[in-house]
Amino acid sequence: MSSDKINADKINGGLPSPLRRKLLLGMAVLPAVGLLPRGALAQALPTDAVNTTKLAVTDSTVKVGILHSTTGTMAISETGSVQAEKLAIAQINEMGGVLGRKIEVIQEDGASDWPTFAEKARKLLVEDKVAAVFGCWTSASRKAVLPVFEQYNGMLYYPTFYEGLEQSKNVIYTGQEATQQILAGLDWVTKEKGAKTFFLIGSDYIWPRTSNKIARKHIEMHGQKVVGEEYFPLGHTQFNSVINKIKLTKPDVIYASVVGGSNVAFYKQMKAAGIDLNKQTLMTISVTEDEMLGIGGENIAGAYACMKYFQSLKNPNNEKFVAAFKKMWGGESVIGDVTQAGYLGPWLWKLTAEKAKSFDVDKIAAASAGIEFTGAPEGYVRVHENHHLWSKTRVGRARTDGQFEVVYETADLIEPNPFPKGYQ
Repeated sequence: MSSDKINADKINGGLPSPLRRKLLLGMAVLPAVGLLPRGALAQALPTDAVNTTKLAVTDSTVKVGILHSTTGTMAISETGSVQAEKLAIAQINEMGGVLGRKIEVIQEDGASDWPTFAEKARKLLVEDKVAAVFGCWTSASRKAVLPVFEQYNGMLYYPTFYEGLEQSKNVIYTGQEATQQILAGLDWVTKEKGAKTFFLIGSDYIWPRTSNKIARKHIEMHGQKVVGEEYFPLGHTQFNSVINKIKLTKPDVIYASVVGGSNVAFYKQMKAAGIDLNKQTLMTISVTEDEMLGIGGENIAGAYACMKYFQSLKNPNNEKFVAAFKKMWGGESVIGDVTQAGYLGPWLWKLTAEKAKSFDVDKIAAASAGIEFTGAPEGYVRVHENHHLWSKTRVGRARTDGQFEVVYETADLIEPNPFPKGYQ
């Protein structure tokens, strides 16, 4: 088996199911037992050969950071990423770790507060000297930590779909950028629904605003019209005013990028106001199965989401992943797009370190392009030279059971293009 490719049949089995509170308290992942074949154990190389930059690497261990919000309004979205990253790390450790070293996790809580994210990122890189960090959700948190990673030369694996218009040596973007989600989704809803008018609504920070700037430009370039555009603070819970505007303007499509806990109020209040999403087309680029757990499937059924992954995907990789995830985190747990993208991070880092034969960040950055992960639950993915992933785009329709029915997927992987011409 090559150092930069792992077959899907290596990602199987499950883990003991620890209490959910262990995640929120930042406890380390339990060791996996009998999870993966032992023939894939990594060969240890001398520490001074794989660590020339004074990272927290010993002859037997390597430390990494997990940095997500497990408290505050974003916890509803980010908790799944922590769970997926810990699952991947436990599986990797069962295989023998990375370059013969078991992964040890230092977990920090960004607390849904961007300065806190920057402070915790600095701690992980400067004090803890972790070899990599898996973390962030919002673009605001990513923008807050990016200068820290670039100043101290750390490596961040960032799992969220985002607005693009960014590329850094110090970040691997495992979620979609705009051309893989926003533009593809708008093209689909225009073709399938004959949409001509759109109402844009989002949370008030960089990702929804930049995403809607890109969406508006795409809509207007195609002769369509934006009939409304509104933003609300993170954690906002009173949407009756904008719902009345939506009812008055009667858009063909409500285009939603509301994030975090605000989604619960937004969708419940829309239903209470008599908006039937089986009749009124709504496309979200921010609600996954994780948020639906809080929203309630009955309050969002009929809405469309444009993602690259849904828990209901039918392929062998995903079936094994879902089974292992539920065994570790409980049968009622769900897996959304960002959760799956979080799972990719530790695997891509492992594959890259073994290709580079080093934990040094400069060597990881240089070796990342071309890394392939055939065991990804979404299907085969590959790292582009711009540090984003080639991946498919999919559209799912929300069901009352809190899952999505996949109604569309691209035939081929879409090349990531974080700086699309005409949208900058």
